[in-house]
Amino acid sequence: MIDYNSRLSDSVRSLAPSGIRKFFDILEEMDDAISLGVGEPDFITPWHIRDAGIRSLERGFTKYTGNSGLSRLRSAISDYLKRRFSLEYDSSSQLIVTVGGSEAIDLAMRALINPGDEVIIPTPSFVCYGPIATLAGGRPVYVKTRVEDEFRLTAADLRDAITPKTKLVVLPFPNNPTGGIMERSHLEEIADVLRGTDIIVLTDEIYAELTYGRRHCSIASLPGMYERTVISSGFSKAYSMTGWRLGYICAPAELTAQMLKIHQYALMCAPTMSQYAAIEAMTAGDSDIEEMRREYDRRRRLLLDGLREIGIDCFEPRGAFYMFPRIDKFGLSSEEFCERFLLEEKVAIIPGSAFGPGGEGFARMCYASSAENLREALARLKSFTARL
Repeated sequence: MIDYNSRLSDSVRSLAPSGIRKFFDILEEMDDAISLGVGEPDFITPWHIRDAGIRSLERGFTKYTGNSGLSRLRSAISDYLKRRFSLEYDSSSQLIVTVGGSEAIDLAMRALINPGDEVIIPTPSFVCYGPIATLAGGRPVYVKTRVEDEFRLTAADLRDAITPKTKLVVLPFPNNPTGGIMERSHLEEIADVLRGTDIIVLTDEIYAELTYGRRHCSIASLPGMYERTVISSGFSKAYSMTGWRLGYICAPAELTAQMLKIHQYALMCAPTMSQYAAIEAMTAGDSDIEEMRREYDRRRRLLLDGLREIGIDCFEPRGAFYMFPRIDKFGLSSEEFCERFLLEEKVAIIPGSAFGPGGEGFARMCYASSAENLREALARLKSFTARL
C-alpha cells in the first residue's frame, strides 16, 4: 500500500481547506435555506452576452485561440480600461486573457516569487492569496486591517511589514469580504511608501466596477506606479459571468512575457466561446454594469439598515457586494455563530475567521441575492440574536 502522505508535496499538505466550503456542504443538505454565503451575482449573464457566446458555437468557433487570447478581445479590454479607468495597456504585449481572475493571480505570483520571498497580504481578504503565495514558494505576511480604518491598508502598517525579503504587496480592493475600498488619497500614501523600492504591487480589481458613491481608482494610474503594478481582473462580478471562467492580467511587457510562459504550459488558452462572449461584454456592456450596480446599491442599503435596526454594528461598505457585520458581542466565535445560525435558522453566512487574521468577531453576508431573501434573512437573524 502506497503511503500517499510521503509522496505528496509538503506545500500542498500544509494548506488548510477553505473555511467557506464547510458551510456550503451543510447548506446542500437543507431545504428552504437562504444562502448569503456564496460570492456570486444572482443575475443571469445579460442576454446579448450569452447570445454572442451561442453565435460563436453556431459559427464553429470551437478551436484553440492564441495563448494570449483573441486579439479582438485583448483590444476590447485595452479600450475598456482606458475608457473606464484611464489606464493604457498595449493589447499585443501587456495583456493576457486568463481562465478567471484566479489564474491571473496565480500567474503573477508564480512568475514573481522565489523561495523565501515575502508577500504582504492585507486581511481580512479573499481566501486564495496566501495559499497561492505558499504554493509558489513564498511566505505570506498578513497585515491586519481594522474596522476603525474601514478595513483599508494604511501606509504605516505597510511600512512596518516591509523587510528586505518583501517581493510583492497584494491590494485586494474593493475588498472581499469587508466591502472596504481604497480611495485615491489612500493609494497615494501607499505609493509614497513603495516608490524607490523594488517591490511589485498585485492589485486585484475584480470588483472595480462595483463601488458606491465614488469611482474606483487603480494604483497603476498614480505617478511612478505603472511600472511596478500588475492588475488582475475579470468578467465574473461586473458582468455576472462567473461560470464562463474568464479573466485577464495586465502588466509591463517584461512581466507578461514571463507569465505567458506559465499560461502556455499550464492551460494553453482561455475558453474560446467565453472569449467571444467577453468581446460583447467589453464593447456593449456598460449599461449592464450600471443596472446591476444600482440594484446592488439598493440591496446594500436595505441590508445595512436592517442590521442596524437589529442592533448589530456594521460599517458602511463602499464596494463589492458584501456586508461585514460585527458579531462578537454575542459571546460566540464567528464560526460558532455562523454554524448555529445556519442550523437553527437555515441562513448561510460565512465566519470572518475564514478570511484570515482580523476576521474573527465578524461575519460576511453577501447581498447579491434578492431583496425578498435579504428581508427574510434579516427576520431570521433578528429571531436568532434575540435568543442569544
